[in-house]
Amino acid sequence: MKKQDTATIDKALQLRNRVKKSKPKFVRQESWRLKRLKENWRRPRGLDNKMRRKIKGWPPTVNTGYRGPKVSRDLHPSGYREVMVFNLNDLKGINPETQAARIAHAVGNRKRTKILIEARKKKITILNLKEVKEVAKKEEEEELETEEKEEETEEEVKEEKEKKPKPKRKKAKGEQKDDGES
Repeated sequence: MKKQDTATIDKALQLRNRVKKSKPKFVRQESWRLKRLKENWRRPRGLDNKMRRKIKGWPPTVNTGYRGPKVSRDLHPSGYREVMVFNLNDLKGINPETQAARIAHAVGNRKRTKILIEARKKKITILNLKEVKEVAKKEEEEELETEEKEEETEEEVKEEKEKKPKPKRKKAKGEQKDDGES
């Protein structure tokens, strides 16, 4: 990224943090009174609801005025704009200086590894790389387990062959005993 771009992005992120601090924490009505209600925001909808009517002394409700600054919207805390990636073709439209890729959850391991390889070639940052490492570790563990199982089965097969005596062949009427002399 250019110095000017990084400076504006840093300022935008700082502005977002400053605005976020002054924003109230929006809580569900009566959540402070009733144990069974979590603090997760739910819009008050009742006819006589005090929060909906914005009566003095009741917590504030979510409004457009609390929205964050336009410059910093859709920015990841790292300063990149997020782009969802579902396949290799989605990587073509990404600008590595201003955008970062987030691999979709539904993408499988095979396609995920191909996307990773291509992203490394193009020097695109991937935001959810941690999940891939965990998947790779699991795959390695599974491979080791399968190799161990294969080795065990091979050993078992060898042992079984050694244990089994060779069946004796019945001789035909005209055959004589072969003592090794010809």
